[in-house]
Formats: sequence, C-alpha cells, structure tokens
Amino acid sequence: MAEAQEKDNTWVIVGVCIAAIILLVVLLKKDETKHLQSGAVAQSNAEVFSKIEKRHTSNNSTAEQISGK
Repeated sequence: MAEAQEKDNTWVIVGVCIAAIILLVVLLKKDETKHLQSGAVAQSNAEVFSKIEKRHTSNNSTAEQISGK
C-alpha cells in the first residue's frame, strides 16, 4: 500500500510573504511622498532661504559704515 504524501506548501508561503512585503513597500512609499505634492516643502525652503539671505545682507557692512562716515 502506498502512503499518502503530504503536500509541501513552503514555496507558496514564501511567495505570499514576498508579495506582501512588496505591496507594503509600495504603499508606504506612496504615502511617504504624499507631502511633496502639496508644495509645503518648497514654500518652507523658500522662506528659510529668504531669511538666511536677509541675515547675510544685514550682517555685511559697507565701506562707508566701516570708515565711520
């Protein structure tokens, strides 16, 4: 009498795990870049750079200011 052989589901489980991980990465990546579409980052960067530029120009002394005129 031949014994019934058990079906090995190891590769099916590995395949499902890989597919789930890929799906999770794609969904998280999509959510991660959502804030870039609103333009808030570009606006914040422009504000920061304008403040830096303003600070540099206010700190620089002109030749007249140095000579005391």
